[in-house]
Amino acid sequence: MNLDTPIEFLKGIGPERAKFIKNVLGFSVVEDFLTFYPLRYIDKSRIFKISELAENVDTEIQLKGKITDLQEIAYGSGKKRLSAKFRDETGSIELVWFRYSKWMKEQIPILTELIVFGRLNEFNGIYSIAHPEIETDEKKAVSGSLLPVYPGSEKLAKRGLNNKFFQQVLSEVLRNLPQLIEENLPASVMEKYRLIGRQHAYYHIHFPKNKNSADHANRRLKFEEAFMFQLSYALKKIHHKSTAVGNPFRHVGENFKHFYAEKLPFELTNAQKRVLKEIRLDMKRPVQMNRLLQGDVGSGKTMVALLAMLIALDNGFQSCMMAPTEILAQQHFYSVKELLQGTDIKVKLLTGSTRPAERKILHEELLSGELTILVGTHAVLEDVVKFRNLGLAIIDEQHRFGVAQRARLWAKNKIPPHILVMTATPIPRTLAMSFYSDLDVSVIDEMPVGRKPIITAHRREKNRLSVFRFAKEEIEKGRQIYFVYPLIEESETLDYKNLMENFGHIVDFFEGKNVTMLHGRMKPVEKDAAMQYFASGKAEIMVATTVIEVGVNVPNASVMVIESAERFGLSQLHQLRGRVGRGAEQSYCILMTSDKLSKESRTRIKTMTETNDGFKISEVDMQLRGPGDILGTQQSGVVDFKKLDLIADGKIIKAAKDAVENLLSFDPKLETADHQSLKKYYNQQYRGKNKWGRIS
Repeated sequence: MNLDTPIEFLKGIGPERAKFIKNVLGFSVVEDFLTFYPLRYIDKSRIFKISELAENVDTEIQLKGKITDLQEIAYGSGKKRLSAKFRDETGSIELVWFRYSKWMKEQIPILTELIVFGRLNEFNGIYSIAHPEIETDEKKAVSGSLLPVYPGSEKLAKRGLNNKFFQQVLSEVLRNLPQLIEENLPASVMEKYRLIGRQHAYYHIHFPKNKNSADHANRRLKFEEAFMFQLSYALKKIHHKSTAVGNPFRHVGENFKHFYAEKLPFELTNAQKRVLKEIRLDMKRPVQMNRLLQGDVGSGKTMVALLAMLIALDNGFQSCMMAPTEILAQQHFYSVKELLQGTDIKVKLLTGSTRPAERKILHEELLSGELTILVGTHAVLEDVVKFRNLGLAIIDEQHRFGVAQRARLWAKNKIPPHILVMTATPIPRTLAMSFYSDLDVSVIDEMPVGRKPIITAHRREKNRLSVFRFAKEEIEKGRQIYFVYPLIEESETLDYKNLMENFGHIVDFFEGKNVTMLHGRMKPVEKDAAMQYFASGKAEIMVATTVIEVGVNVPNASVMVIESAERFGLSQLHQLRGRVGRGAEQSYCILMTSDKLSKESRTRIKTMTETNDGFKISEVDMQLRGPGDILGTQQSGVVDFKKLDLIADGKIIKAAKDAVENLLSFDPKLETADHQSLKKYYNQQYRGKNKWGRIS
C-alpha cells in the first residue's frame, strides 16, 4: 500500500463502494482518507451526573443510570415520539426518539444499568437527549481517548459510511503509516517551532489520546499547509525576479523634482515616504516590479501612484492606471489631472463611454508618445490601444481583474512594464500573507496630516428629528451633507428606506437648501452633472445610493447619514464613510437603523462606531463573511485549505512565512542535507503544476 493506492483495494470498500465514495466525497486514493480530517472530537472519558447538566447544555455528554419508564407520546398530526425517563441517583432526564421502529422499542432495556451518550438539550428548564447512543457494557462505552467525528450526510449514512466506517478504514491505513509517510519539514524548522513529526501528527489527528495530543497534531498539520503554501509563492517570487526583465528607472528627474517641490499639496506622511522608497528601489532594478500597495480609504495611494508615474516619465516611459469601474477611473483621472494642473504633462481618460473621435486622437498620441499618462477601465486592454513605450502599469482593485486581463496589459510592451497593484479596501493581514504572497507588499498605515478621525454614531428611527436638526446646523456652518439609501425605489420584498420616497421629505425639511440626487439608473451625463453640482458647493445636500462609494471627493462634506445601515456590509460602510473626513473640519458618519437588528448587524454597527481602522474592520469582516467573500468568487479557491483557517490561524501563517523566508535566505535551492526531504516532497507535489514550481 502507498498513498496513491486506489481506495477500492482498502479492506471493506471494493469497486462498487469505491465508485460511490468517489462520486460523493471525491476520494480516489488512500491519501484522500488520510487527509479527511475530523470536524471535532467526542470526549467519552467522563460520566456526568444529572445534577451537573446545567453547565453542559448543547454539548455531548455521557450519563450512567436506568430507564424507569418508556412510552409512546402522540404529537402533531398523527405523529408519535418514543419517550423514556432516565434516572441516576441525582435526578432524571428525558430520552427521546422521533424516528423509531417497533423492534427498537422492544429492545430498549428497562431498569437495567446503562450508559447513554448524546447532545444535551434544554427547553423551559427540562433537559433531554434526542436519539442517544445506548450501551450496556461500561467498558465499551467509556473510552480513554477522544473519538473523532467526521463530516457526514444522510446519503453517506444510508450506505453505512459513518464514523465507525471511517475509523475502521483509517485504522488500516494508519497501520501502514511508517511506510506511507515521510517527514517533509526540516529538523531545524521542527525544533524551532516545536512541531511533532508528520507520522505522529497523522496518527493523533485521527486517534488522539487526549486533547493535548489532538492540539499538537492540529498545529503541525496547519503549519505544514501554511509552510508549503508560503514556499510555493516564495519560489514563484524568486523565479519571477530571476526571469522577469524590466526597464530600469535609474533617474529621478525634473518632472518628479518640480512636482515634489512646487506642486505637492501637502506633506507626505512617513508611511507614504516609506512606500515610495520601496517602489523607487524596485523600479531602479532591471527586473519587473510586482508590488501590492495597500492603504485605507483616503490614505493617499493616488498621490504615491502619481509620483511613481512621474519617475517613469523622467526615464522616458509612459504610464497607465486601470480601474474596474468608470466612476473609479474618472475619480483617478480628475485627481491626477488636478494635481498636474499647470504642467505640460498630458493625461487622458479612456473608458467605454469615450467617443470614437476622441479615441482616434488618444490612440495617435499614445503611439507618438505625446500622451504620457493614460487612466482608464477595461477599455485600456483592447488590442487597438497601443503605447509607444509603456513602463508602468498601475491596477486599482486588482482582485476584480482576471489573470488573463492583466497579462494583456503586460503584453503592451516588449519588455513588460513595472506593475503596481493598489487596493482601497484593507485586506486582513492573514489573508494578504496568503493570497498576495507572490507580491511584494507595501502598506500605507497613516492618514494625511491634519485629518481628524471621523466620529461615527448609531441612531434609530426615534432619533430622526435630532439627526436632521444636527445636519441643518452643519449646513449653517457652511458644510455639505450626504444622505445614502440602499434602494432607489420601494421594494416589495425588502423593508428598507429608499431614495425616491425620502427625497421629497429631505427637500421639505431642508427648505431653501439646494438638494441634488445621484443613483445608478441615471445616464452618465446626468451623474456627472449631479456630482459637479455638489462638488462645486452649489448644492448643500446630496441624496444618493451607493454609487458615491467611489467617485465623489468633496472636502467640504462633513456629514454622511447612511439610512438602513444594517443593509450594508462592513466593507461598504467603511468605503461610504470615507467620502467624508477629507477636509480639515470635524466630520461625522451617522448610521440609521431599524430597532430590530440581527446579531451580525449589531456586530457590524458596533465595529463601525468603535474604530476607523480599516485593517481592524477587515478582520471583523472576514470573521463574519469568510475569506472567499472578501476576495470575491473569482479568487475564493485560493484559500481552500484542508486544515488552515485564515481567520483564526494568523500566528501560524506568520510563523510559517518567517520560517520560509529564513530558510530560503541561506539555501534558496534547498541544497543542504537537512532540506533534501523537503525538496523531494515539494517536487513531487508540484510536479507538472507550475514551470516555476520544481526545484532543480
